[in-house]
Amino acid sequence: MKWKKYTIMTKTDAVDMISAVLNDIGIEGIEIEDFVPLTDEETKGMFIDILPELPKDDGKAKVSFYLEDGMDNEEILNTVNEELMELNVFSDIGSCIIIEDETEDKDWINNWKQYFKPFKIEDIVIKPTWEKIPENMRYKTMVEIDPGTAFGTGAHETTKLCIKLLRKYIAELKKKSAKSENAHKGKISMPKSSFLPGIKKNKNINNKKSDTCIKVLDVGTGSGILGITALKLGADEVMAVDVDDNVKECVYQNMKANDIDDSSMKLICGNILEDKKVQEDIGENCYDIVVANILAPVIILLQKEIVSHLKDGALFIASGIIDTKTKEVKSAVEKNPYLELIEVVRDGEWSAVCAKRTLRQA
Repeated sequence: MKWKKYTIMTKTDAVDMISAVLNDIGIEGIEIEDFVPLTDEETKGMFIDILPELPKDDGKAKVSFYLEDGMDNEEILNTVNEELMELNVFSDIGSCIIIEDETEDKDWINNWKQYFKPFKIEDIVIKPTWEKIPENMRYKTMVEIDPGTAFGTGAHETTKLCIKLLRKYIAELKKKSAKSENAHKGKISMPKSSFLPGIKKNKNINNKKSDTCIKVLDVGTGSGILGITALKLGADEVMAVDVDDNVKECVYQNMKANDIDDSSMKLICGNILEDKKVQEDIGENCYDIVVANILAPVIILLQKEIVSHLKDGALFIASGIIDTKTKEVKSAVEKNPYLELIEVVRDGEWSAVCAKRTLRQA
């Protein structure tokens, strides 16, 4: 099936009015193109990978809609033109020239899959669930992922930076945990004969859910790739949070593909910056690592909130920072009295920061 694409050349100020007119006519699936910057409210709600910044807003915009080829489109277009002419009497809506184009009916949701192949991040393989790993590809850890319509294939520089930092610091935590467990065993070990009637054994001995448990909070989880990777690398528990309810099915499917159940990884949908219930459900002072691959402006807001969820000495890893925003994010973290900036790493025009939670006063 073929479709006709109709693009109305207009102004940014008129986009909402034209969209409303098209909706009243019964046209759905409207596409808007402009260079209008995101509002603060939109920025707060976007826990996603960020593309390079848009050019300066020039006041121009395009509003596109699609009609099935072969339909009696002339009548619909006449109605659209009449409504635009009426709008133009009261408002400056630009030229409103309508450009016609033809497009094929493709499976846009799934076509991208042909370009998503297994790839490596150090000794970690990220593999689409529908692909096989090449025979000559050597790896230590494998993560299977199907992002669906959520964000997070692992291929973007920001996601790679987060995964590399997770790999580095989870390995350090595991070494520290192993030393702590060995020291703990040495201190509490005693002959069996020492357990006399009336003396109870310590139930926390050798219990992985004690303070040696590595807990990770994944903010803006998207497809769940960072939380799942953290578990594959040796974390014991992950709490994933996202503002978008639509990620649920995707996250649960990816958990299943990696043999992860909800005892190891839990998902909360809500806004960690504004929703007190979400903040309470996430928990305070209980995470060894918080990782967030989101927009730089959101990181600046998040670094204030996140300190209450980190253990003393715990780590905050954040990426999604384009070059032009790196200095601003670093400055915000350095001004936070509860965080100490440890390192900044780069990949192309993108950066990630890692900071440590300072010790709480006794």
